[in-house]
Amino acid sequence: MADHIRILTCASEGIYKEKGSKFLSFAMTVESEHEVKQALETFKKHYYDARHICYAYMLGEDRTQFRAFDDGEPSGTGGRPILGQIHSLELTNVLIVVVRYFGGVLLGTGGLMHAYKQAAADALANNTWIEKEVTSSLHLTFAYEQLNQAMSILKAMHIIIREQQFESTCHLTITVSRSILPQLIAKLEIIPNILVEEPE
Repeated sequence: MADHIRILTCASEGIYKEKGSKFLSFAMTVESEHEVKQALETFKKHYYDARHICYAYMLGEDRTQFRAFDDGEPSGTGGRPILGQIHSLELTNVLIVVVRYFGGVLLGTGGLMHAYKQAAADALANNTWIEKEVTSSLHLTFAYEQLNQAMSILKAMHIIIREQQFESTCHLTITVSRSILPQLIAKLEIIPNILVEEPE
């Protein structure tokens, strides 16, 4: 599991021209397939007169949710080169759309792949990205007698406490970096009868 993810800081545009064809490219941050669908509907309405609207997206902290779409171009010539640019920068939560206006001259599979790749690359070149730490939330439940022991562990590991409730039974909601999560859980499990859960 990744400790950090790389995401775009803003939306950006690019363009590539080849033998009369014009490839308009757009890169943006998305958080879900629903957001991808909404964005694509907007592009289809706005660029209704375009010959092809190809795209690729990547979602999730582990970059396992992705798709490349050719929209009628020869298989693998539109979406895959766009996805390749996302892979090359190890981005996630990103959608890149390339809108093609046909110029009357066929580019061939190699020419198409190059054009879609360059268009996507141009949109990314006009953007910036940041490394974002991946964190998890945990809910801790333990007896009041274990409060000092629990707080000592959390303080030593610089854990952020989001919510706290101290009664005969204590409840804490914490945020922890994924990189130290196993180490923290191992330390907390020493506390008698502690319950460590992910919030619903």
